[in-house]
Amino acid sequence: MKLKPKVPPAPKRAQTIKGAELAMPIPPELLEQAKRAVSADRLKKAAKCSVCNAETMSAGDEPLCWVCRRLKISAWREIEQQVPIQE
Repeated sequence: MKLKPKVPPAPKRAQTIKGAELAMPIPPELLEQAKRAVSADRLKKAAKCSVCNAETMSAGDEPLCWVCRRLKISAWREIEQQVPIQE
């Protein structure tokens, strides 16, 4: 079995547009702002569903996951469709 000769990879060149390099330094203020935005997202703990304890978005008054919310809506529709029993 022949081994392929090891060829060093070609050095990567910066892409240029009409002679201008695209690799521009990012301002430190912008980097710090991005780091703070990401760290704030990590610190937020996801709310738990009050029925099944799954992660949920805090979109409404009740902390329900999307499955429990759909089940609740379906139950409401079912109750509304039932004909009331007359005595």
